[in-house]
Amino acid sequence: MADRTVRDFPLFPLALVALPHELVPLHIFEERYRIMFDELLAHEGEFGIVWSTDTEDKSTGCACEIEQVLERMQDGRMNVLTRGTRPFRIVERQPDMPYPAATVEFLEDKVEEVDDAAVDTARAAYAELVVEATDNEPDPDELASKGAYEMAATVDFGLAAKQGLLDLRSENARMRLVTRLFRAALKRLDFVERAQARARSNGKVRFG
Repeated sequence: MADRTVRDFPLFPLALVALPHELVPLHIFEERYRIMFDELLAHEGEFGIVWSTDTEDKSTGCACEIEQVLERMQDGRMNVLTRGTRPFRIVERQPDMPYPAATVEFLEDKVEEVDDAAVDTARAAYAELVVEATDNEPDPDELASKGAYEMAATVDFGLAAKQGLLDLRSENARMRLVTRLFRAALKRLDFVERAQARARSNGKVRFG
């Protein structure tokens, strides 16, 4: 555990959940986070996004790295594009830093045999969703290399569902969960399409 435990790890509690491989744009405006991001840029370090709700900050979050500074403003604010890298667990908060920080443990999946059926089913459901949502077929070679996080990072799920994925330490379990999420998203797409068709046919106002 010692090799996977890091002190003074910067935290960014937000009303969102990030996943490994997900691109997350951020607007940095509070002074403490300006300090954090100046240090991150100077040392090319990681920081952690944790889901902050009305009652708590979740203990499992996703480490992120800065992909690109999109804009710097004269007053110190900045717009940055970040990317999720790996999950972590907060071990202990550290109140002595100029910004939220903690000792964290980076999490590893349990050792298990790959459930090929679960993988194939998840990728098929993802491919169907991509086609329905974009009219584009996923590249077969790219699809064959995608894990659960990579597929889920491109779909706008609810926060609880994304946190559920982040909490799982089994890729097989994540594949089964994303399959359910992709199928649910397909049903929502179908419902929206049917609702829009009805709206066009009966003269009512279309939303969206």
